[in-house]
Amino acid sequence: MLFNSWQFAAFFPLLVIAYFLTAYRFRWILLLVASYFFYMCAIPEYALLLLSATTIDYCMGLAIAGASTLCWKRAFLFISLTANLGTLFFFKYFNFFMDSITSIGDSVGITLVAPHSNWLLPVGLSFYTFQTMSYSIDIYRGHLHPEKHFGRFALYVSFFPQLVAGPIERSTNLLPQFRQNFDFDYERITGGLKLMAWGLFKKIVIADQLATLVDSVYGAPEDLNGVHYVLATVFFAFQIYCDFSGYSDIAIGAAQVFGYRLMLNFDRPYAARSVSEFWSRWHISLSTWFRDYLYIPLGGNRVAVPRWYLNLAIVFLVSGLWHGTSWTYVTWGALHAFFLIFALASRELRQTAAHRMGLDRVPVVQAFVQRCSVFAMICFAWIFFRADSMSDAIHIVTHLGTGWSHLFEAGWFSGACEQVGASKSYLRTSIALVLILESVQFYQSRSTQRDWRQMFAGQHWLMRWAAYAGLVLAIVNLGAPKAAPFIYFQF
Repeated sequence: MLFNSWQFAAFFPLLVIAYFLTAYRFRWILLLVASYFFYMCAIPEYALLLLSATTIDYCMGLAIAGASTLCWKRAFLFISLTANLGTLFFFKYFNFFMDSITSIGDSVGITLVAPHSNWLLPVGLSFYTFQTMSYSIDIYRGHLHPEKHFGRFALYVSFFPQLVAGPIERSTNLLPQFRQNFDFDYERITGGLKLMAWGLFKKIVIADQLATLVDSVYGAPEDLNGVHYVLATVFFAFQIYCDFSGYSDIAIGAAQVFGYRLMLNFDRPYAARSVSEFWSRWHISLSTWFRDYLYIPLGGNRVAVPRWYLNLAIVFLVSGLWHGTSWTYVTWGALHAFFLIFALASRELRQTAAHRMGLDRVPVVQAFVQRCSVFAMICFAWIFFRADSMSDAIHIVTHLGTGWSHLFEAGWFSGACEQVGASKSYLRTSIALVLILESVQFYQSRSTQRDWRQMFAGQHWLMRWAAYAGLVLAIVNLGAPKAAPFIYFQF
């Protein structure tokens, strides 16, 4: 079931009404049944996979906590990690590795016939697998006592707002909340609904609008030029941000309606002044997961510099592979690793250059240059993330400089845009939507109240309701007739 579907528009309010009419001690049952129903609307059979992952990690969590020796603790943790990673490998990476082995064989003149799996990737597998693994690891580390109530643990794994595409919640944050009683609170509920509406606006109105040009260019890039590639890539940068952060907003808002607090997953990532800052603002639940469960165990930055750089490279390569079974995603991760390592290695040189140019004496200009530079690097990496194949990505990268000599010829730019289905009205609307997004986020960054809902709360009621009405009307009138899946559903 998609958040941007009419089915969810009927499902959610009915569930909210039933939730507050249900006695506290039975609410976990209602939410658990609703979460499984929500998940089974995709492929019902895969609910068994979700249940099996839940059962294994529930049992292993109890076993790890009850083990008498460190050896047994490690053995039970190994079972939990093997079950989770094995399932993830089979459904997501098996064909990728088989194809890679076949390609390697072909390159050395050896013909290999590798087996393939016809199973579809279960929706949300990468997300709830990481969530349950963190639970087992936290118990092993002594950071958490195991949940003895199987139903509440099952709800933690399957909680429908964040089941399919995160945020990847930590058990230390979400599990205790399922034991709390949340009464009907008007301010909390309306705040959650406002955040859901903003998320829907970002997805349906902005992301799906930008997708038209992006899909046209990246779907057939052979006969186009650098102007098309740059415009489509910038549009994709905002498309994927609005698509994914829109999902996170809906998830966080929906959970808030019931009383639960999910972690912030995005924090104006394109305002970052460095690649490391970008990753502290983008998909925060995943980046902190890799930090706590991979980067720090590898040694983090508490090792020699070459090993530190290797740790960073490993994390970003794994991050790229987590996103998808294609070398384009691995390349995307490798590029981010290169950007970060280069920034660390050249820090003193860049500081010296900025001082000699006088940028450090004009902080506003320096911040602007840094943000533009980081955004350009992020967009360059997005080319590999979005391209359908490595050959398409390489073609786009090697032709980024083409077509610019005609840019200022009368009517040329309009003709180039219409070549990929982008009329003047489409471009005006798309740019206006991006400017609205950036204006809201800029105003939010300048306010002492970082939440735009709190900012609006102090405004005149007429202004507030006009903004809310405009938001709803835009969602209803500008959204596509058929709900488009969220981009991160494929991961």
